[in-house]
Amino acid sequence: MAGYWLFPDNLALLTRVIAVALLVLSIDLIVGYCGVATLGQAALFGAGAYAAGIACVNGVTEPLTLIAIGALAGAVAGLLMGTIMLRAHGLAQLVLSIAIVQLFHEAANKASAYTGGSDGLAGLTVGPLFGVFEFDLWGQTAYLFGLALLVLVFIALKFVVSSPFGMLCRGIKEDPVRIKAMGSFVFPVLLKMFVISGAVAGIGGALAAISTQVVGLDSVSFELSANSLVMLVLGGLGTLYGALVGTVIFMGFEHAVSAINPFHWMTMVGALLIAVVLAAPGGLSGLLEKITASGKRTRGGRA
Repeated sequence: MAGYWLFPDNLALLTRVIAVALLVLSIDLIVGYCGVATLGQAALFGAGAYAAGIACVNGVTEPLTLIAIGALAGAVAGLLMGTIMLRAHGLAQLVLSIAIVQLFHEAANKASAYTGGSDGLAGLTVGPLFGVFEFDLWGQTAYLFGLALLVLVFIALKFVVSSPFGMLCRGIKEDPVRIKAMGSFVFPVLLKMFVISGAVAGIGGALAAISTQVVGLDSVSFELSANSLVMLVLGGLGTLYGALVGTVIFMGFEHAVSAINPFHWMTMVGALLIAVVLAAPGGLSGLLEKITASGKRTRGGRA
């Protein structure tokens, strides 16, 4: 909420940060909680973005309906992706995820009659939220709408990962053989998490489509998948809030240094990532936990 007052001229960027944060949260569900390696999550984000965009072009302009359509499209894409990826293990899963996002990208490019191809799907006219709040050029409605979505999704995911289902996913990540020996079926559990993850990514994609009123091939690109995974590693896996921290720091740092040095900003971003990974292998959230725990021990020792 502070961003609304601190950066009133950058609300479009902040809304983009929120959309990507939803994508990174969806990756954390798969990588951080289930231990499944993936570099194809942008396929689910893009599915939500294009589904919402195509629906909007064809007369569906109510924002909440578009979000629901994006979530449904992402969930279906997650079901398909999970069904394919979970047939393999380890490095093969990673390769499959890359192949899937490339297939989605090429499909979006070739289906230009529906997606706009390389030119993108433009001309989206989104109706006012609740019939009152217009999506203006300043991005105020889009930002507050996105922030509300992020808070609701984050709370819902906290319940999911804290539930017996979430604990089972953690158990599968730590020791899948033991979980199988206990009589649990690993495949349907992981597939269910893929569907949930797809819905979250789809919401992020739909939000991006609504806020920018255009959907391009960058919504379903390998680069977006890779950057999102980097954000998760930067913030820390398996915590949810690490995904938010990593997204804000990565995109904020990227925006700042690209404005300072538009020619070598990627070098600075790379240096930041190397420093964080070497200094805090558990990500920034893990580093914060260590500092907090150390402080508690120090206070306990003095007492």
